[in-house]
Amino acid sequence: MAHPPTDVTQLAMVDTARAARVLSELRSARLSGQRTPVAPRPVIEQSWGRMLRGGIDPERDHRAGLLSTDEVRRRRETTVLRHVLPVLREGLLSVADVAHHIMVVTDEDGRVLWREGSSAVLRKADGLGFELGADWREDVVGTNGIGTPAVVRRPVQVFASEHFVRSMTTWTCTGAPITDPRDGRLLGVVDVSGPLETMHPATLAWVDSVAKLAEARLRELHLASLERLRAVAAPMLARVGGRALAVDRDGWTAAVTGMPYTGRITLPKSLSAGRRWLPPLGLCTVEPLAEGWLVRASDEPLPDGATRIVLDLSQPRRRPVTVSGSAGSWTHELSPRHAELLYLLALNRDGCSAAFLAEEVFGDPARRVTVRAEMSRVRRYLGGLLEHRPYRFAESAEVELLLPADPRDLLPQSTAPTVRHLRESAGTP
Repeated sequence: MAHPPTDVTQLAMVDTARAARVLSELRSARLSGQRTPVAPRPVIEQSWGRMLRGGIDPERDHRAGLLSTDEVRRRRETTVLRHVLPVLREGLLSVADVAHHIMVVTDEDGRVLWREGSSAVLRKADGLGFELGADWREDVVGTNGIGTPAVVRRPVQVFASEHFVRSMTTWTCTGAPITDPRDGRLLGVVDVSGPLETMHPATLAWVDSVAKLAEARLRELHLASLERLRAVAAPMLARVGGRALAVDRDGWTAAVTGMPYTGRITLPKSLSAGRRWLPPLGLCTVEPLAEGWLVRASDEPLPDGATRIVLDLSQPRRRPVTVSGSAGSWTHELSPRHAELLYLLALNRDGCSAAFLAEEVFGDPARRVTVRAEMSRVRRYLGGLLEHRPYRFAESAEVELLLPADPRDLLPQSTAPTVRHLRESAGTP
């Protein structure tokens, strides 16, 4: 084990087989509990740790059942990723085919919805279970270029024996998450894969740049849809008295009247027309409008009763916050950054200054402006349940924090110093 991990990456460019042997020796030693002179790359070692704690067998190739053809078709028709397939194909396929790679696109559940590229490599992929409808979540098939980027929410290249399950160690894959540019929600992963001899370090930057082009295209499409809704809503809002706004099906604002502009309001998943309680507006009348809703706010006060906030960080890929009170309950999926901030507020009920949050999240107390901007976005859906100067949950709110059974699995995508310290200290004997 004479080569540190950075040298293995460089070595693979000139001697792929030798680099694979080095990683194979490292993998065997680490998984058998032996001390090694070098460690795997941090993103790989952390993933291996999750696999061992989750009971994944590194010697057994476990595969979940494939989705039916009809279900794959249904998911293709409903995912917004269908709108960026031309971007992904243009950016990846021409090079992938020449380099003996395939392009794979999965949804947020890790299910393979599209795979295209070299026909010879596609046949090899069949033997690995890299088929349409296959489940490539990390906690199902181990460390890989689809499941691992989905967990850590950043691009990851997995080369040869960096894969946790032995049957995949003849493969190299590089994946990047595609997130919704409006709220950071994971939409899926785009991955470029092939036999291990096709590995190249530059593939990581290449795949990441194409994923970002896809996100930019989604942003353009969203702005265009809001413009269409605004054109329909403008005449109606001109006739409405009081506070009102037109929002799309996800709560993004197209136009407002009688109130300050807010970028988004939180809508229940199964919203229907009628009188509804919507944070932070209160009691509202909701009417269908083109591709969205016309929301007219009332001035009736909030009903009396305690409010309960549940911040659920127990799962690696989901971060819901649920608010319950006498007016009903609603759930909002948090972005990774907002999850970090609310986690810190839940730990510090007396409150946190902007400088303290900047230090704990970014390691730099000078980034107070960034923290204030993020907290302003959080208050758009939590409203009066968050107070400031210092930032804190309202005293009247009951806050419950749900954490993973093993602290090392807390917010695996987070690079916040406080969260990283907790994960690392939990792994220290």
